[in-house]
Amino acid sequence: MDERGPEPVEDATTDAARASAHPLRAAIIANPSKEGIDALRTAVGEAEARQGFAPSLWLDTTVEDPGKGQARQAVDEGVDLVIAAGGDGTIRSVAAGLRGTGVPLGLVPLGTGNLFARNLGIPVNDVADAVVLAFSGVEREVDVLVADIRRPEGDTETHVSLVMAGIGLDAAMIANTNPDLKKRVGWLAYVDAGLRAIPASKPFRVHYRVDTGRVHRPRASSILVANLGYLPGNIELIPDAEIDDGQLDVVVLQPRNLIGWLFVWRKVTWENRVLRKSAIGRQFMDLTGGSRRREVVYGRGREVVIRIEGAAEEFEIDGDEFGSVVSARFRADPRALIVRVEA
Repeated sequence: MDERGPEPVEDATTDAARASAHPLRAAIIANPSKEGIDALRTAVGEAEARQGFAPSLWLDTTVEDPGKGQARQAVDEGVDLVIAAGGDGTIRSVAAGLRGTGVPLGLVPLGTGNLFARNLGIPVNDVADAVVLAFSGVEREVDVLVADIRRPEGDTETHVSLVMAGIGLDAAMIANTNPDLKKRVGWLAYVDAGLRAIPASKPFRVHYRVDTGRVHRPRASSILVANLGYLPGNIELIPDAEIDDGQLDVVVLQPRNLIGWLFVWRKVTWENRVLRKSAIGRQFMDLTGGSRRREVVYGRGREVVIRIEGAAEEFEIDGDEFGSVVSARFRADPRALIVRVEA
């Protein structure tokens, strides 16, 4: 005789009923100064209805807090998804607030550079498509770059980067970008700033070490530490960069003269983008000496320590100026952020 009694009766409530009783909810953190907010609200409303989400929590960024505090507020309120709508600065700040929380981040690019979104294949010219992807895309765990910097006065700060941070000419170029031109032509304004900055640039002595390796002391125009390697304008600065490998990529630009800058340009627009992707192209690089030139030097590791010899140099993160620094320590935070992307 079976003394276990009757099998328990399963709750007949369907998954759909459970979902309707406790619908998912998103938070939209938007930069109110950007164009496209009305289109964003319309697209979000349509996505909520289509995906069965409750009305979203809307939080505006401010000059004092461009997104980090709002992201933490959204997490505290128990949302299931956070969507950052704005430029690279907004997305980076929201990501800093979500880092390590397990709450996924959706991206709606409303800026000019949109570096992180471009590297992940997020639509950068269609708000509605980006919103659809934010609500329904697959989740991918990605690394975050953490930078501990020291200012000339001795103050220390910690920032996060999603794409790359740089010291030297690239940062000076960003600092000198015409804001009005940037609004009109987007990332092309950086080209204008670069053409103006290169003739006046002076190499500086930098000491850097990757992981526990030896200290290098080149005279460089720029040193960049990156999580991703693609830039607008078909520039593939770091062709082997991976966003989820737990590694940072280091790039040292050290041209000696204008001819050297032409070799840098050839490297990032032709060799990296085209030649190295095929066996024939790599053979051509070997025959022409492209693989042996030293204008662009690469390294890779989990940690990069940099010290500037002499005066402080300009510093940038993800295309935004961040003042000047005398030293910096970069480290990878592996798979610390979850992002909604295409399957």
